[in-house]
Amino acid sequence: MDSESGPHPRYRRILIKLSGEALAAEGGFGISPSTVKRIAGEVAAVFSAGVQVAVVIGGGNIFRGSIGTALGMERTTGDSMGMLATVINSLAMQDALEKAGVPTRVMTAIEMRAVAEPYIRRRAIRHLEKGRAVILSAGTGNPFFTTDTAASLRAIEIGAEVLVKATKVDGVYDRDPATDPAAVRLPELTHLDIIQRQLRVMDLTAISLCMDNRMPIVVCDIFHEQSLAKIIHGERIGTLVS
Repeated sequence: MDSESGPHPRYRRILIKLSGEALAAEGGFGISPSTVKRIAGEVAAVFSAGVQVAVVIGGGNIFRGSIGTALGMERTTGDSMGMLATVINSLAMQDALEKAGVPTRVMTAIEMRAVAEPYIRRRAIRHLEKGRAVILSAGTGNPFFTTDTAASLRAIEIGAEVLVKATKVDGVYDRDPATDPAAVRLPELTHLDIIQRQLRVMDLTAISLCMDNRMPIVVCDIFHEQSLAKIIHGERIGTLVS
């Protein structure tokens, strides 16, 4: 993998956590091909800069485990359906990335060899070292864990230097900016700040994992042009949690 000329990236290996809703079609459900293509372009720009890229995608645009629980399903069944939804999103992203010139492998925590490789930590790292992007799907393979927790766990396992949580919001706010126009963006926080202030960044299990393993998190707006490229070159955008 040859990097393009330009500033040397700050990070060698990153994990990008995308919400399923970020891929959604109009109405918040399904998959928007144009949106997937746009996001794949942002990821491809990071890859072409010589950075090893892993991706974890949620499944909320297709099915969320909590929806199943609300409908009276057993929690484990709902969560299993949610994990399968992340595989659908991952295959869509793989297709878009490969069309953007990025060799990509999808790995799953739940075995389904006909469509993806089983997740094996050493193999995932080997793919990254060989110049392939890796999409890590099906969560942790266990119910009761969110894809945020899966992203934190995988980032730690593969030795990522930063976890980028790419959302629809340009950082962490002291209050919900969707309902409170006076909400203030917080440019820098500690993991403990998030836990103590109960800020809705990632679930507590995910934040605790990152805190215990000193994994920094950058929260950014994936729809802000070149936000990922700016992060890998050390530009301070969004919110840094460290």
